[in-house]
Amino acid sequence: MAFLNEHYLKLQAGYLFPEIARRVSEFRAAHPEAGRRVISCGIGDVTEPLPPAVIQAMHRAVDDLSRRETFHGYGPGTGYPWLREAIARGDFRERGIEISPDEVFVSDGSKIDCGAILDILGSRNRIAITDPVYPVYVDTNVMAGHTGPARDGQYEGLMYLPCTPANDFVPPIPRERVDVVYLCYPNNPTGAMITRPQLRRWVEYALAHGALILYDVAYKDYIADEALPRSIYEIDGAKRCAIEFHSFSKNGGFTGVRCGYTVCPKEVLAAGPDGPPGVPLHGLWNRRWNTKANGVSYIVQRGAEALYSSDGRSQTKALIDHYMTNARILRAGCESVGLAVHGGANAP
Repeated sequence: MAFLNEHYLKLQAGYLFPEIARRVSEFRAAHPEAGRRVISCGIGDVTEPLPPAVIQAMHRAVDDLSRRETFHGYGPGTGYPWLREAIARGDFRERGIEISPDEVFVSDGSKIDCGAILDILGSRNRIAITDPVYPVYVDTNVMAGHTGPARDGQYEGLMYLPCTPANDFVPPIPRERVDVVYLCYPNNPTGAMITRPQLRRWVEYALAHGALILYDVAYKDYIADEALPRSIYEIDGAKRCAIEFHSFSKNGGFTGVRCGYTVCPKEVLAAGPDGPPGVPLHGLWNRRWNTKANGVSYIVQRGAEALYSSDGRSQTKALIDHYMTNARILRAGCESVGLAVHGGANAP
C-alpha cells in the first residue's frame, strides 16, 4: 500500500473558495426565489468580458497556429521573450525600476506561484503570515510540512502577524527573527494598503535579518493613490530580499484565461544547507519551472501581451473603474446601514 503525504491530514476543513461555493449553492437551493440575484463577495472573480485588445490578439494567435510558417508548439517554460520584455518594460522600467526580462517568470497565475515557491525553500524556515490571510499562504505551507497541527484555528510553527483596524491592517515588525514573510498589498482580504515608509521598514528588517519577503501584488492596478507603492522594488534594497507575485486576473479579467507572473531578482539569496554564504534563488526558480511546468499557452501569452498596448491599457483602466464603482456602491450601502467598512479605496 502506498504511503500518503500525512501533512495533508492536518488541513482544516475544505479549501475556502470551494466551501464558499458550496454554501452559495445550498442557499440558492433553499431560496429558489433569489435566482441569480445573489451577489457573492467571497471570491475575487470578475464579471465583465475580456478587453477587446486581448480578444483580437488571441484571435490572431489562433490564426498563427493554423499556418505552418507561424505555428508554435512547445514554448519556453518561463514565458516567451516578447511577453517577458513587455512586462519588464510596462510594469517596471517605465516606473523607474530596473527589472530585466529574464527575471520575469510567466505562469498561469499568482496563486500557483505562491505555493510553488516553497519548492525551492527549505523546511527549517520560520514563516510569518498576516492574519487574516489569503488561505493559499497557509495551506501550501501545511502541505509542504512546514507547520505543526492546528490548534484553536492556528497552525503551530507559523508566526501570525495581527492585521486589525487599530494598525490599519499593516502588521508590526516582529521583535524576533523570521526567515520568510508573506505580505499582500493591496491586502487580500481586508482591502487595506501599505504606505511607502511602512514597506521600507519591512525591507530594512529583511535585509538586517537575512529574511525573504514574498510580496503579492495581485491588485496593484487598483491603487488610486500615487503616493503608494505598486511594487516592493520601488524600495531601495528590495531586489536583494523580495520575490514579487503578479496576476492578470484582476486587471485584465483573466480569471477564465489564467496568466500571471513572478519576479525573482538575481540578487535574492538564501542560505545553503550549511548556512551562509547565500545561494541565488533565481537559478533554482528557473530550474524549478523548466522541470515542473509546461508554460502558458502561446494564445494566452499573446492576450497578456496585448494588455500592454495603448488600447489594452485604456481598456484595462475602464475595467478597473467599473469594478471600483461597484466597490464604492457596496461600501456606501454597508455604511448606510451602520456597518464599519474597510477597503474600497485602493482595492475592490
